[in-house]
Amino acid sequence: MNLFDYRIPEEGEIFTSLLEKKGIKINRIVSSDILEPVEYIQEEDEWLVLLEGQATLLIEGETKIVTKGDTLFIPAGTPHTVLKTVHGTLWLTVHIY
Repeated sequence: MNLFDYRIPEEGEIFTSLLEKKGIKINRIVSSDILEPVEYIQEEDEWLVLLEGQATLLIEGETKIVTKGDTLFIPAGTPHTVLKTVHGTLWLTVHIY
């Protein structure tokens, strides 16, 4: 699989599981610029890197803008919402159980 071989959805996001093994799960996420904000509160830690694009997140009431190359660690149990993305935003997320 090539990480950069993907299609951009008309709306929403496409999640692709790249690896799931021994307490970690790695996903590729491709986002359109039309999103319905959903609050996530996960049981696992999450580390992410933005490979392309830009995203605005709400994390525990604080707005964060993430741009290409930025990384972010979201501890388990932390409420977070993706508020806005640029069309074609590409994420890599690592969930640590």
